[in-house]
Amino acid sequence: MCATGPEIRGPRVDLLTAPDCPHAEAARALVAECLAASGLEAAVVERVGRYRSPTILVDGVDVMGTAESVAGAACRLDVPTRERVLAALSAAAVEA
Repeated sequence: MCATGPEIRGPRVDLLTAPDCPHAEAARALVAECLAASGLEAAVVERVGRYRSPTILVDGVDVMGTAESVAGAACRLDVPTRERVLAALSAAAVEA
């Protein structure tokens, strides 16, 4: 049986990056900055694989509003912005 940890309220944030993505650290910092600015607690899951990199999902939705997937690792041309991440976090807080 697994012990339960503290319950985390708020949205789930996924940071998806491709291996050796040159923008991964900036995206990681952006997520932390936006969470601090929003005052929300969130579970942040970082995954490295064959993703459009970097991609930030809030409750499973790409903050940049793109739904199409790309086969294989690829750099994004529409890198997530502070405004988009904050807007997605704000919308998730309202839905909760």
